Amino acid sequence: MTAVSKTLRVGLPSGSLQEPTFALFAKAGFNISGASRSYKPSVDDPDLTIRLLRAQEISRYVQHGFLDCGLTGKDWIANNGSDVAVLAEMTFSKVSNKPTRWVIAVPEDSAIKSVKDLQGKVIATEAVDLTKSFLAKHGVTAEVEFSWGATEVKVPDLVDAIVDVTETGSSLRANKLRILETIMESSPQFIANHKALEDNWKKEKIEKLLLLLKGAYAARDKVGLKMNLSENKLADLLKTLPSLRNPTISQLAGSEWVAVETIIDESVVREIIPQLKALGAEGIIEYPLNKVVY
Repeated sequence: MTAVSKTLRVGLPSGSLQEPTFALFAKAGFNISGASRSYKPSVDDPDLTIRLLRAQEISRYVQHGFLDCGLTGKDWIANNGSDVAVLAEMTFSKVSNKPTRWVIAVPEDSAIKSVKDLQGKVIATEAVDLTKSFLAKHGVTAEVEFSWGATEVKVPDLVDAIVDVTETGSSLRANKLRILETIMESSPQFIANHKALEDNWKKEKIEKLLLLLKGAYAARDKVGLKMNLSENKLADLLKTLPSLRNPTISQLAGSEWVAVETIIDESVVREIIPQLKALGAEGIIEYPLNKVVY
Protein backbone atom coordinates (compact mmCIF):
# COMPACT_ATOMS: atom_id res chain seq x y z
CA MET A 1 0.00 0.00 0.00
CA THR A 2 1.41 3.39 -0.97
CA ALA A 3 1.92 6.27 1.41
CA VAL A 4 -0.71 8.31 -0.47
CA SER A 5 -3.37 5.65 0.08
CA LYS A 6 -2.63 5.73 3.79
CA THR A 7 -4.02 9.21 4.20
CA LEU A 8 -7.44 9.82 5.71
CA ARG A 9 -9.05 12.94 4.26
CA VAL A 10 -11.13 14.69 6.93
CA GLY A 11 -13.47 17.61 6.31
CA LEU A 12 -14.00 20.04 9.18
CA PRO A 13 -16.36 23.02 9.27
CA SER A 14 -15.23 26.61 9.03
CA GLY A 15 -17.31 29.43 10.49
CA SER A 16 -19.00 29.25 13.87
CA LEU A 17 -18.29 25.53 14.36
CA GLN A 18 -14.56 25.83 13.63
CA GLU A 19 -13.41 26.90 17.08
CA PRO A 20 -15.33 24.28 19.12
CA THR A 21 -14.43 21.58 16.56
CA PHE A 22 -10.71 22.37 16.81
CA ALA A 23 -11.02 22.37 20.60
CA LEU A 24 -12.64 18.93 20.51
CA PHE A 25 -9.87 17.58 18.25
CA ALA A 26 -7.22 19.08 20.55
CA LYS A 27 -8.77 17.38 23.55
CA ALA A 28 -8.81 14.14 21.57
CA GLY A 29 -5.06 14.57 20.98
CA PHE A 30 -4.98 16.11 17.49
CA ASN A 31 -3.54 19.62 17.31
CA ILE A 32 -4.57 21.59 14.21
CA SER A 33 -2.71 24.74 13.19
CA GLY A 34 -2.53 27.20 10.32
CA ALA A 35 -6.30 27.40 9.78
CA SER A 36 -6.24 31.21 9.68
CA ARG A 37 -4.04 31.16 6.57
CA SER A 38 -5.31 28.19 4.59
CA TYR A 39 -8.20 25.84 4.06
CA LYS A 40 -5.56 23.07 4.33
CA PRO A 41 -4.45 23.40 7.97
CA SER A 42 -1.70 21.23 9.43
CA VAL A 43 -2.34 18.47 11.96
CA ASP A 44 0.18 16.55 14.07
CA ASP A 45 -0.84 13.18 12.65
CA PRO A 46 0.80 12.23 9.33
CA ASP A 47 -2.08 9.87 8.54
CA LEU A 48 -4.62 12.73 8.47
CA THR A 49 -5.23 15.40 5.84
CA ILE A 50 -7.55 18.15 7.05
CA ARG A 51 -9.71 20.22 4.72
CA LEU A 52 -11.50 23.24 6.15
CA LEU A 53 -14.80 23.83 4.34
CA ARG A 54 -18.21 25.35 4.83
CA ALA A 55 -20.42 22.99 6.81
CA GLN A 56 -22.97 23.28 4.01
CA GLU A 57 -20.60 21.52 1.58
CA ILE A 58 -18.96 18.79 3.62
CA SER A 59 -21.60 16.05 3.30
CA ARG A 60 -21.59 16.35 -0.51
CA TYR A 61 -17.81 15.99 -0.68
CA VAL A 62 -17.94 13.00 1.67
CA GLN A 63 -20.68 11.34 -0.40
CA HIS A 64 -18.73 11.76 -3.65
CA GLY A 65 -15.47 10.52 -2.12
CA PHE A 66 -13.46 13.72 -2.24
CA LEU A 67 -13.35 13.37 1.55
CA ASP A 68 -13.28 10.10 3.49
CA CYS A 69 -15.06 11.47 6.53
CA GLY A 70 -15.97 14.72 8.22
CA LEU A 71 -17.92 16.63 10.78
CA THR A 72 -20.95 18.64 9.70
CA GLY A 73 -24.47 19.48 10.76
CA LYS A 74 -27.36 17.06 10.57
CA ASP A 75 -29.25 19.89 8.88
CA TRP A 76 -26.88 20.13 5.92
CA ILE A 77 -26.82 16.37 5.45
CA ALA A 78 -30.61 16.49 5.19
CA ASN A 79 -30.68 19.61 3.01
CA ASN A 80 -28.18 18.08 0.58
CA GLY A 81 -29.87 14.68 0.65
CA SER A 82 -26.41 13.17 1.12
CA ASP A 83 -25.97 9.39 1.16
CA VAL A 84 -23.32 9.04 3.87
CA ALA A 85 -22.73 6.84 6.90
CA VAL A 86 -23.58 8.70 10.12
CA LEU A 87 -21.22 7.32 12.76
CA ALA A 88 -21.83 9.62 15.72
CA GLU A 89 -23.72 12.72 16.86
CA MET A 90 -22.08 15.24 19.16
CA THR A 91 -24.13 18.19 20.33
CA PHE A 92 -21.96 21.28 20.63
CA SER A 93 -21.69 24.74 19.14
CA LYS A 94 -19.92 28.04 19.68
CA VAL A 95 -22.65 29.32 21.98
CA SER A 96 -24.02 26.31 23.86
CA ASN A 97 -24.18 22.55 24.17
CA LYS A 98 -27.73 22.44 22.88
CA PRO A 99 -28.93 21.53 19.38
CA THR A 100 -29.57 24.35 16.96
CA ARG A 101 -33.05 24.75 15.48
CA TRP A 102 -34.21 25.61 11.99
CA VAL A 103 -37.35 27.66 12.46
CA ILE A 104 -39.92 29.46 10.37
CA ALA A 105 -40.14 33.05 11.56
CA VAL A 106 -42.49 35.89 10.67
CA PRO A 107 -42.87 39.49 11.87
CA GLU A 108 -44.42 39.80 15.32
CA ASP A 109 -47.51 41.49 13.87
CA SER A 110 -47.85 39.19 10.87
CA ALA A 111 -51.24 37.74 10.00
CA ILE A 112 -49.51 34.40 9.36
CA LYS A 113 -50.44 32.18 12.31
CA SER A 114 -49.80 28.66 11.03
CA VAL A 115 -47.82 26.76 8.41
CA LYS A 116 -50.95 26.58 6.24
CA ASP A 117 -50.98 30.38 6.09
CA LEU A 118 -47.71 30.25 4.13
CA GLN A 119 -49.58 29.08 1.04
CA GLY A 120 -48.48 31.28 -1.90
CA LYS A 121 -46.09 33.32 0.26
CA VAL A 122 -42.42 34.13 -0.36
CA ILE A 123 -39.88 32.59 2.05
CA ALA A 124 -36.16 33.33 2.23
CA THR A 125 -33.69 30.77 3.57
CA GLU A 126 -30.27 29.24 3.07
CA ALA A 127 -31.75 25.76 3.52
CA VAL A 128 -33.95 25.75 0.43
CA ASP A 129 -34.43 22.00 -0.02
CA LEU A 130 -35.01 21.44 3.69
CA THR A 131 -37.71 24.12 3.65
CA LYS A 132 -39.37 22.82 0.49
CA SER A 133 -39.49 19.30 1.91
CA PHE A 134 -41.10 20.54 5.14
CA LEU A 135 -43.72 22.57 3.29
CA ALA A 136 -44.52 19.66 0.99
CA LYS A 137 -45.20 17.42 3.99
CA HIS A 138 -47.78 19.99 5.12
CA GLY A 139 -49.33 20.37 1.67
CA VAL A 140 -48.16 23.97 1.31
CA THR A 141 -46.86 25.52 -1.91
CA ALA A 142 -44.76 28.66 -1.50
CA GLU A 143 -41.94 30.45 -3.28
CA VAL A 144 -38.74 29.52 -1.46
CA GLU A 145 -35.76 31.65 -2.45
CA PHE A 146 -32.13 31.25 -1.47
CA SER A 147 -30.77 33.80 0.99
CA TRP A 148 -27.11 34.75 0.85
CA GLY A 149 -27.13 36.04 4.42
CA ALA A 150 -28.67 38.63 6.74
CA THR A 151 -31.89 36.68 6.36
CA GLU A 152 -33.59 38.27 9.38
CA VAL A 153 -33.68 41.74 7.85
CA LYS A 154 -35.59 40.64 4.73
CA VAL A 155 -38.98 40.47 6.42
CA PRO A 156 -41.44 42.06 5.94
CA ASP A 157 -40.14 44.32 3.16
CA LEU A 158 -38.73 41.65 0.80
CA VAL A 159 -40.33 38.37 1.87
CA ASP A 160 -43.26 37.17 3.97
CA ALA A 161 -41.31 34.75 6.15
CA ILE A 162 -37.87 33.29 6.68
CA VAL A 163 -36.44 29.94 7.67
CA ASP A 164 -33.30 30.44 9.71
CA VAL A 165 -31.12 28.63 12.21
CA THR A 166 -31.09 29.71 15.84
CA GLU A 167 -29.64 28.56 19.14
CA THR A 168 -31.16 31.00 21.60
CA GLY A 169 -33.68 32.94 19.50
CA SER A 170 -32.13 36.23 20.61
CA SER A 171 -31.33 37.43 17.08
CA LEU A 172 -34.89 36.74 15.95
CA ARG A 173 -36.33 38.61 18.91
CA ALA A 174 -33.96 41.53 18.28
CA ASN A 175 -35.38 41.78 14.77
CA LYS A 176 -38.97 41.61 16.11
CA LEU A 177 -39.64 38.19 14.63
CA ARG A 178 -41.91 35.47 15.96
CA ILE A 179 -41.17 31.75 15.63
CA LEU A 180 -44.00 30.07 13.79
CA GLU A 181 -42.72 26.48 13.67
CA THR A 182 -39.57 24.45 14.21
CA ILE A 183 -38.58 22.55 11.07
CA MET A 184 -35.84 20.45 12.66
CA GLU A 185 -33.21 20.32 15.38
CA SER A 186 -29.63 19.84 14.34
CA SER A 187 -26.34 18.82 15.93
CA PRO A 188 -22.91 18.10 14.45
CA GLN A 189 -22.57 14.56 13.11
CA PHE A 190 -19.45 12.60 12.24
CA ILE A 191 -19.98 11.06 8.82
CA ALA A 192 -18.03 8.81 6.48
CA ASN A 193 -18.02 7.80 2.84
CA HIS A 194 -19.45 4.29 2.36
CA LYS A 195 -16.55 3.14 0.18
CA ALA A 196 -14.00 4.50 2.67
CA LEU A 197 -15.51 2.17 5.26
CA GLU A 198 -14.89 -0.76 2.91
CA ASP A 199 -11.15 0.01 2.98
CA ASN A 200 -9.73 -1.81 6.01
CA TRP A 201 -7.03 0.75 6.76
CA LYS A 202 -9.36 3.73 6.45
CA LYS A 203 -12.09 2.00 8.45
CA GLU A 204 -9.65 1.25 11.28
CA LYS A 205 -8.27 4.80 11.21
CA ILE A 206 -11.79 6.28 11.29
CA GLU A 207 -12.74 4.03 14.21
CA LYS A 208 -9.66 5.05 16.20
CA LEU A 209 -10.22 8.74 15.45
CA LEU A 210 -13.87 8.49 16.41
CA LEU A 211 -13.06 6.62 19.63
CA LEU A 212 -10.82 9.50 20.74
CA LEU A 213 -13.29 12.18 19.63
CA LYS A 214 -16.17 10.50 21.46
CA GLY A 215 -13.96 10.16 24.54
CA ALA A 216 -13.13 13.87 24.41
CA TYR A 217 -16.79 14.71 23.88
CA ALA A 218 -17.86 12.56 26.84
CA ALA A 219 -15.30 14.29 29.07
CA ARG A 220 -16.72 17.77 28.46
CA ASP A 221 -18.03 19.44 31.62
CA LYS A 222 -16.78 16.57 33.81
CA VAL A 223 -13.93 16.36 36.29
CA GLY A 224 -12.30 13.68 38.38
CA LEU A 225 -12.28 13.70 42.17
CA LYS A 226 -9.91 11.87 44.49
CA MET A 227 -10.09 11.79 48.27
CA ASN A 228 -9.11 9.77 51.33
CA LEU A 229 -11.62 8.71 53.95
CA SER A 230 -11.87 6.67 57.11
CA GLU A 231 -13.44 3.33 56.17
CA ASN A 232 -16.17 3.63 58.79
CA LYS A 233 -17.45 6.79 57.08
CA LEU A 234 -17.54 5.29 53.59
CA ALA A 235 -21.21 4.30 53.58
CA ASP A 236 -22.37 7.84 54.37
CA LEU A 237 -20.11 9.33 51.70
CA LEU A 238 -21.32 6.95 48.99
CA LYS A 239 -24.89 8.08 49.60
CA THR A 240 -23.82 11.65 48.82
CA LEU A 241 -21.42 11.14 45.91
CA PRO A 242 -23.10 11.54 42.47
CA SER A 243 -20.74 9.15 40.69
CA LEU A 244 -20.79 8.69 36.96
CA ARG A 245 -20.54 5.01 37.74
CA ASN A 246 -19.67 3.24 40.96
CA PRO A 247 -16.61 4.99 42.40
CA THR A 248 -13.26 3.23 42.61
CA ILE A 249 -12.37 2.39 46.21
CA SER A 250 -8.88 1.29 47.22
CA GLN A 251 -7.61 0.26 50.64
CA LEU A 252 -4.72 2.40 51.83
CA ALA A 253 -1.75 0.33 52.96
CA GLY A 254 -1.44 -0.27 56.68
CA SER A 255 -4.46 1.78 57.72
CA GLU A 256 -8.23 1.79 58.17
CA TRP A 257 -8.56 4.44 55.46
CA VAL A 258 -9.61 4.11 51.85
CA ALA A 259 -8.99 6.12 48.71
CA VAL A 260 -12.09 7.05 46.70
CA GLU A 261 -12.01 8.18 43.07
CA THR A 262 -14.90 9.15 40.81
CA ILE A 263 -16.02 11.30 37.89
CA ILE A 264 -18.73 13.92 38.32
CA ASP A 265 -20.24 16.90 36.52
CA GLU A 266 -18.09 19.98 37.00
CA SER A 267 -21.21 22.02 37.73
CA VAL A 268 -21.77 20.27 41.09
CA VAL A 269 -18.18 20.37 42.33
CA ARG A 270 -18.50 23.67 44.19
CA GLU A 271 -21.44 22.27 46.12
CA ILE A 272 -20.22 18.77 46.77
CA ILE A 273 -16.64 19.41 47.95
CA PRO A 274 -17.80 21.15 51.16
CA GLN A 275 -20.21 18.25 51.73
CA LEU A 276 -17.44 15.71 51.26
CA LYS A 277 -15.22 17.61 53.67
CA ALA A 278 -18.03 17.65 56.24
CA LEU A 279 -18.40 13.89 55.84
CA GLY A 280 -14.75 13.40 56.78
CA ALA A 281 -13.01 13.28 53.40
CA GLU A 282 -9.41 14.52 53.35
CA GLY A 283 -6.84 15.21 50.67
CA ILE A 284 -9.58 16.06 48.14
CA ILE A 285 -8.15 16.56 44.65
CA GLU A 286 -10.08 17.82 41.63
CA TYR A 287 -8.50 17.26 38.22
CA PRO A 288 -9.56 17.96 34.62
CA LEU A 289 -10.36 15.22 32.12
CA ASN A 290 -9.42 15.04 28.48
CA LYS A 291 -11.22 11.84 27.60
CA VAL A 292 -13.73 9.43 29.06
CA VAL A 293 -13.77 6.24 26.98
CA TYR A 294 -16.53 3.74 27.73
